[in-house]
Amino acid sequence: MSAPGTRQSCHVFCNDAMGRDDATSLSERVRGREISITELTRAAIARAQASQPLIHGVASADYDQSLRTASKLDAAEQTDSFPRFRGVPTLIKDNTNVSGMTTRHGSLAVPNVPASDTSPFARQLLAQGFLCLGKSTLPEFGFNATTEPAHAPATRNPWNLAYSSGASSGGSAALVAAGVVPIAHANDGGGSIRIPAACCGLIGLKPTRGRLVDNEAAASLPINIISEGVVTRSVRDTANFYEQAETYYRNPKLPAVGRIEGPSGRPLRIGLVLDSINGHKTDGITRQTVEETALRLEKLGHQIEPVPVPVHSAFPDDFALYWALLAFGVRANGKKLLHPAFDKHRTDGLTKGLDTMFRRQFWRLPTALWRLKRSWHDYAHAMAGFDAVLTPVLGHTTPTLGHLSPDVPFDTLFERLRQYVNFTPLANATGAPAISIPMGHTPDQLPVSVQFMGRHGGERTLLDIAYTLEADHPWPLMCDFSQNSLSSEERNARGSLADTV
Repeated sequence: MSAPGTRQSCHVFCNDAMGRDDATSLSERVRGREISITELTRAAIARAQASQPLIHGVASADYDQSLRTASKLDAAEQTDSFPRFRGVPTLIKDNTNVSGMTTRHGSLAVPNVPASDTSPFARQLLAQGFLCLGKSTLPEFGFNATTEPAHAPATRNPWNLAYSSGASSGGSAALVAAGVVPIAHANDGGGSIRIPAACCGLIGLKPTRGRLVDNEAAASLPINIISEGVVTRSVRDTANFYEQAETYYRNPKLPAVGRIEGPSGRPLRIGLVLDSINGHKTDGITRQTVEETALRLEKLGHQIEPVPVPVHSAFPDDFALYWALLAFGVRANGKKLLHPAFDKHRTDGLTKGLDTMFRRQFWRLPTALWRLKRSWHDYAHAMAGFDAVLTPVLGHTTPTLGHLSPDVPFDTLFERLRQYVNFTPLANATGAPAISIPMGHTPDQLPVSVQFMGRHGGERTLLDIAYTLEADHPWPLMCDFSQNSLSSEERNARGSLADTV
């Protein structure tokens, strides 16, 4: 942690069994018996405990059970049939069931009762061999773009603890960025993989609709805007996760992701969008980062061409109404959807405000749904001549904690969210894949990321671009940035945190 009066940040990278390795490297070390799963689990638990007082990224955990599981895995006879990520520690977002763990959805309205089953996507993730330490934090029902639950400490951005970690997968992103685990579960209904990845300097790929197994809630929606996934520190971890996920389930309607191990060198035609259609202009640092990324790609042989946003002008209002519909549905049907003891009166100000907004505008829903469903066709038509489109992830750089708090009056908060979250929802409505890639930093040393949206089923192209940029413009881990960019006084003060692990 930084010295008093300086920028405060937090990372727990140190010389333990995890080191600074990504998930792919850790899995290779386990397979080669260089480290045991128990050693790896102990290191991750120590890191989680050291970071929790500052970051607050863990919603709940059972570390004793994790160690018992690790011991059993170490005792098992090793075979070539073991899954790729066997023994690699991770966390699952607290809106997804894991048997024996509580699922609170970031809300006091949901009782603290252990789940009796494991959700379909959690089964797909755990089948890759990951060892789940516990649950990561999120804002109430994932509705907000910052992880600041009204009833619990905010999840802080490890790069600068005064700032938001994004949302709704903010706990997962903060823990991966800080070095607690190399990879963690995230899901995305309007940007909730890409936004926290952008805030915390990670790779966040929202896959094509149907690429991975859906959880129950997604299957029941009028339009399935929710995609499952992960946040990682390396492109290869994201690529390897999707390759391995296909060994559990592969959607026959989509081209396979398969193995992708680096940039192909294939020249691409990439569209460029700098401002959203909702009337809010992108801020200077974000715009500059996107423009510099475009220039970098041009120098690498890719064709960049400005394009209009391929969507009806009513899209922002239509998506906002759908977002409000979800809040209405949770408050009206929470006892059936979540738990018989669900208490709608304990929901936060944002959930209540969205519910009220929907009740006032529900008459618009049929037309809004028609246009949102139509957006798939409009997007596919517009992408016919392009391999990908480059955009900002967010309308402006990461805000300080409190700016998007659910305690802010609803009208003010809603307008702030519209100014901030104005690029990511299109991929959710259209079902297209989109990836967040870190490409710069603010003067406050917060990551600034860019988004690439692809054709339906085009994850391989997005990973190709990510590998290309990672090779040409490597982004630092927090420990790299600490050593290279901060004063010796700051480095020495913050180093004590890692030393306690």
